[in-house]
Amino acid sequence: MKPTPGAGLAHYRWTVASRVAAATLGGYALASATAACLAVWLPLARADAVVTAMLLAFVVYAIGVTWVFATRTAWRAWAGMLLPTAVLGALFWLGRPVGVA
Repeated sequence: MKPTPGAGLAHYRWTVASRVAAATLGGYALASATAACLAVWLPLARADAVVTAMLLAFVVYAIGVTWVFATRTAWRAWAGMLLPTAVLGALFWLGRPVGVA
């Protein structure tokens, strides 16, 4: 049986679309979790910790987007975005001050 023409092209396009989604959505989530976690855990004054965390989050976003397109599979790209995001989110949750608005 002959394969459907263009089937490989469709798979390639879906893979690229998945990586773009991982880079944009996953990268945003990773950068947000990084900023929140570092803002809580950095041993600086609150304003300094927030500014430093936001600046480092831009670097993490850029590295994450680069990594998404450098990794072998789209599944690994998603896992590489979501697993560190979950860890950083948990660290933020553990370190956040209780009772502070």
